[in-house]
Amino acid sequence: QLRLVESGGGLVQPGGSLRLSCAAPGFRLYDYAIAWFRQAPGKEREGLTCINSSGDRTNYADSVKGRFTVSRDNAKNTVYLQMDSLTPEDTAVYYCAAPPVVERLCPAWADFGSWGRGTQVTVSS
Repeated sequence: QLRLVESGGGLVQPGGSLRLSCAAPGFRLYDYAIAWFRQAPGKEREGLTCINSSGDRTNYADSVKGRFTVSRDNAKNTVYLQMDSLTPEDTAVYYCAAPPVVERLCPAWADFGSWGRGTQVTVSS
């Protein structure tokens, strides 16, 4: 099963930016559509964005559209989430996820089966 590793989280002030990375050491991440999710304390996990395996198709949840940008560098086997104009409501653990089998197109949120351990993002002054 694909093993995903997120990095890049931290503490940022409101209005600031962060870039998260998702890697898969030893796996061909470029075969998979990859999504980013987040889960805030006391809330359900929320799907934010997905990028297909070739990187030319993306989709976004309304909550992050226009502020977050997903991209990938398949030569580096890495997917990124650029987060701008952050607010305290963006505080959460952020996860990248992949379908359980090779899938080049973005499936439904419920069909993602391989997860990283997450990286904490805290937006606070």
